[in-house]
Formats: sequence, C-alpha cells, structure tokens
Amino acid sequence: MKVKLQLRKDGMVLSEGVYDISDAESFGRACAQVWTQLHERRLAQASSIGALYETLNDRLIDELHGAEISFSRP
Repeated sequence: MKVKLQLRKDGMVLSEGVYDISDAESFGRACAQVWTQLHERRLAQASSIGALYETLNDRLIDELHGAEISFSRP
C-alpha cells in the first residue's frame, strides 16, 4: 500500500515522501531511506571540517530526538 510518511519536529517538516509499505521489512526500508536523506542533507550543509566531524558523530540522532512520524494516504 502506498503511504505518505512525514517526519516533523517543532512544527517543521524534516522529511516527507510516499513509500510502498506492506510489512515490517518495507517499513524498515522506508525508514532507512529517510535516514539516508537526512544524513546526506546534513553532510551537504557542513561548512567546515569541524561541522563535518559533528555530523559523523551521531548528531543526526540528536536532531531526530522528539520528532514525530505520521502516516496518511497519498
């Protein structure tokens, strides 16, 4: 089934996309794609070696803390 997955934190949309989710494995793949998108976005925003180091040091976990996942029909 096609599902719109949205990840929000503090009123901001961190990620949004439509995924084909039918079981635990496909849900895991969708979450992995969201993780990769957010990680790549942080790498692209790194403006210095120090910022890049912080990105590689689990800063994405801190960014996701408190985020909400919602699902809806596209």
